Amino acid sequence: MDIAIEASAAKPRFSPDFTRFMNWALVWIVLANIPFMAMWMVGAPPRAIPIALAGLIGLIVKRMPRAVQWFAFVGVMVYSLLSFVSGLFSLTLDSLVYSLQFFAEIKPSNSIEYIAAAVVMLGILIGSWFLLKRDMNFSKPLHILLGGALIFGLVGADAAVGEGMRGHYFRPAPVGAAFESAISKTGFAARADGNRHLVLIMVESLGLPKDNQAMSDKLFAYYNDSAIKARYDVSQGSSLYYNSTTAGEMRELCGRWGDYYELLETDDPELLNCLPAQLAAKGYATEAVHSFKGPFFKRATWYPKIGFQKREFAADLEKRGAEWCGGVFAGACDRQVPQMLAENLKRAKQPTFQYWLTLNTHLPVPTEQNLDADNCEKVSAELARDYPMICRQFSIFDDIDKALIAEITASDFPEADILLVGDHMPPFFDRHHRSQFDPERVPWLYLKAKGSQPKG
Repeated sequence: MDIAIEASAAKPRFSPDFTRFMNWALVWIVLANIPFMAMWMVGAPPRAIPIALAGLIGLIVKRMPRAVQWFAFVGVMVYSLLSFVSGLFSLTLDSLVYSLQFFAEIKPSNSIEYIAAAVVMLGILIGSWFLLKRDMNFSKPLHILLGGALIFGLVGADAAVGEGMRGHYFRPAPVGAAFESAISKTGFAARADGNRHLVLIMVESLGLPKDNQAMSDKLFAYYNDSAIKARYDVSQGSSLYYNSTTAGEMRELCGRWGDYYELLETDDPELLNCLPAQLAAKGYATEAVHSFKGPFFKRATWYPKIGFQKREFAADLEKRGAEWCGGVFAGACDRQVPQMLAENLKRAKQPTFQYWLTLNTHLPVPTEQNLDADNCEKVSAELARDYPMICRQFSIFDDIDKALIAEITASDFPEADILLVGDHMPPFFDRHHRSQFDPERVPWLYLKAKGSQPKG
């Protein structure tokens, strides 16, 4: 009998209020953050606001009915996910939310990463419903203070883990930021005198290598070629970028920081007086080509507003013979577009401004899917070993570069200045890949025609 009493006394017992506190912490501290905390090992955007918001809402709803708590938890997880994605892809949160209307245009099921993320999130939402059956209405001031300590402790831990990656996420243009672009740095637009065509190519996720010699050696390597140098003065450099692809288009096409939705509802001629409109006023034909769908980000709407007289999107390119290339953003194969650009210029009756936005290197780059990226060892054994997804990107860059060079060095290719520029650094989710790129700048390459060829 005495032994039983001693054993019972030795058994640790928590107070009911502390048990309720632990139930609360399991849901609003652990479960609400664990999928993102798991990313600490590989790298992730900072999450101070989502962490604090989850804890605060958890404190507010802890005494409310289970259904109310669950819907609050779902709201927290949706916000956390949107915030994470916006940081990953350097989008403002309002821009990301605006972009959700185009979700039906993409194919996340083509990415094992997105499938895994969806399964994890679904599991967390289901698990939270059952965990919220437990009583969480703790009331002791000490436990409330402890809850606050857990919230701010997790915020601090998140900041400490991401310390070395500051500047790699969330890149909106600050108010008053000095403007620069590849167009302005090269004097590309000033060459529009009617004596040559102008070609601008914005390359999806073309980042500037940082302290990675293998990548630096590969970037634009094929343009160090005697046939190129015979016809073009070659220069290269880098330019500041903010936000995502459409912001990059605004940077190069409209000469300012901003994004496309500014153009949708305006008829202000000053805002719409972008490079295509300026060149059209000088007698240039203007054409935009994109390997994806025209409705995505409403390019079919705002491209003509800024002066593109003709547009060709994935369906148009496929009718002309382009193959289908898969991925999350499935569309026309970029490697076949240079031939079509060359055909456009060869049959042009007037000087032409040709713009092309590429597609296939949009992350994540899967294997198979007709992207010719499966055996990227042929590009670089070092990249294949240490940075496999970067390697797959460079496989696609290689195919684009080879196809473009074959066209622009052909004897019947008309005189044209050609400018290639990245839109933003590739938004890899992991620190290992992401840290290989400059977080603030993108590269450009300018091929300035020497004038030895007749006009098309």
